[in-house]
Amino acid sequence: MRLFAACALSTAVLLSGCSEPVEPKAIASKPGNAKAFIGSPATPKPITVAIPDHPYMAAAGLNAMHSDGYSSDVHARGPLGNNVQLRSRVGTKMPGGQCATLTFDSEHRLVALCAAISGFNIHLIEPRSLELLAEYNLPIRPSSYDALINRDKSYIMEDSSGAYFYLDEQDRVVMAASDQTIRRIAHRQDDSGQWQFVLENSWDLSGEVPFNCTTLTDWSPQGECDPITAVMPDHDGFIWWVTRHGRLGTLNPETGKVVASRLPGEEIQNGFSVAEDGVYIVSDHAMYRFYADQDGQPQTGWREEYDRGSSRKVGTINQGSGTTPTLLGDDYVTITDNADGKMNVVVYQRQQSFKGDREVCAVPLFDDGHSVTDNSMIGFNRTIILENNAGYSSAYEQKDWATAGGGISRIDIREDNSGCDVIWTSPVHSPSVVPKLSADNGLAYFYSFTPQPDGENAWYLTALDVETGKTQFQVLTGIGSNFDNNWAPLTLAPDGTAYVGTFKGLVAIWDGK
Repeated sequence: MRLFAACALSTAVLLSGCSEPVEPKAIASKPGNAKAFIGSPATPKPITVAIPDHPYMAAAGLNAMHSDGYSSDVHARGPLGNNVQLRSRVGTKMPGGQCATLTFDSEHRLVALCAAISGFNIHLIEPRSLELLAEYNLPIRPSSYDALINRDKSYIMEDSSGAYFYLDEQDRVVMAASDQTIRRIAHRQDDSGQWQFVLENSWDLSGEVPFNCTTLTDWSPQGECDPITAVMPDHDGFIWWVTRHGRLGTLNPETGKVVASRLPGEEIQNGFSVAEDGVYIVSDHAMYRFYADQDGQPQTGWREEYDRGSSRKVGTINQGSGTTPTLLGDDYVTITDNADGKMNVVVYQRQQSFKGDREVCAVPLFDDGHSVTDNSMIGFNRTIILENNAGYSSAYEQKDWATAGGGISRIDIREDNSGCDVIWTSPVHSPSVVPKLSADNGLAYFYSFTPQPDGENAWYLTALDVETGKTQFQVLTGIGSNFDNNWAPLTLAPDGTAYVGTFKGLVAIWDGK
């Protein structure tokens, strides 16, 4: 309550700031005797990873949920486990509070999307101290109203709209709000030094995207409601957008022109990736490469169907791939499928000029009947690392923790492109986090749990050696459902701090002196 009482909304320009930085309220942990640190500090094993910067995005590693336009989930630095320091922050006053997406501006302040059952807010946060500098309130999502009307939180948990935003080359948030607008939001200090968010541009897509959605004034809408899932810019400056019901298109931010297309009978519930050679989008039926013609009209470069299985699995939000496409170098794009029994990591040749079978490999992983991923993979050079999310539903619904997650694997693409090989598999249970890699130290970071004698779970930041797959160290973040990750990303800051979105907010972990 204290955190939000200190902030006020100025309706004149749709900005909000705090009269002074607001001290964080720590997330409450259940009592217990879980070890605070397990393992030993790491010795850096640097990995050379080249991710090109994007002309219309902030620097790689800072600009999006999945680190960059390639969705590599690769950052530079991360904690080594030396004299570990920790701080937590409750995200919002409403139920939930999870800070689900983190980016960093050019001065390395956090620009975070924090979620509650009532909707999303954008927060500007001081690094490590987690002091709130400014807040921007977004419209309530229709799924929040639907959950209230039907008394069913799954409406919220199965709605990925609005979670994917990016920072552009001027540190502005570009995102889709739940009123079918794409917004460009800056943050700056006023004459008194107070930070504030300012809405610079808003483009209405309701002419192309149906908005017969549940709202405060219409609790029984008639017609189609099609939320915008994600936005990303291509290298020509068009802002691409996709919707849950398979619509996609571009926005020209210079003219405001909106162009739309559709994938009939297909859903898009994941983010997407962009490179100089195209826009890579996965639906619940197929993997696509798109590009825009000179008028911004989406054109299909290629389409590859994958095995979507016979039903949706526990651990996913639809019957299809659960992964944002990850681009590797100049040649590959990878996703997972939804095959019955065991899912596959599928790698495609992505060049438009490629002749022959695009599929490089389809590698089955984890246990039969218990194998699914609904989070993006770490991808760099010829290496892919992913976790098993099978059996995990949400922090609201999870009851059987014995079946939540199970396994992390590294897969490498062969040099001769004849297939892919499983290099190692870790037994660590990381049921829902978006994992990240530190290229500077060669550690991959996950979020795992250890059951306690009283039935609660102790939650840990877990660092794996990328070369061997062995667990290097684990840092306790807290005990109880407040520290459940609930599908949020793990994010590594330029100063080496690891941030984990939890059910009640945000946790920061870094190396001390």
